[in-house]
Amino acid sequence: MQRTLVLLKPDAVARRLVGKIVARFEEKGLWLLGMKLLTPPKATAEKHYAEHSSKPFFKDLLGFITSSPIVAMVLEGPDAIELVRLMVGKTKVTEALPGTIRGDFALSTQQNLVHASDSPESAVREIGIWFQESELVAYQPVDGKWVSEKIK
Repeated sequence: MQRTLVLLKPDAVARRLVGKIVARFEEKGLWLLGMKLLTPPKATAEKHYAEHSSKPFFKDLLGFITSSPIVAMVLEGPDAIELVRLMVGKTKVTEALPGTIRGDFALSTQQNLVHASDSPESAVREIGIWFQESELVAYQPVDGKWVSEKIK
């Protein structure tokens, strides 16, 4: 099983797309281990996006992500990181295919609705930034064996 972090950015919350986006992940067979609505503190956003700190868009990125509430969540399932990234779609909005979250709902590359961890290492680091271990629940979904042969 793999865990991944997903952030539904301010544009997703403001446009009232949270339910639709979460439903896509659940319908795929992934399950929620943790979820919260918050306006990110600047320090948390800086830590999350630290690898972009020297890039020219960093200040705008911080301004955007801290501008209003986001939904942070941890999803789990077989190959969760790769599956979530496929479902989210390409970052550049003109490359995001129809059927992906960005392809269906995003109109801007900067305001592209969703962040998803890009590797197992990133997922561990990012989950640790947004969640305490005590905020995550562990359970086996009742439909697990019908979603993947990897779940018994």
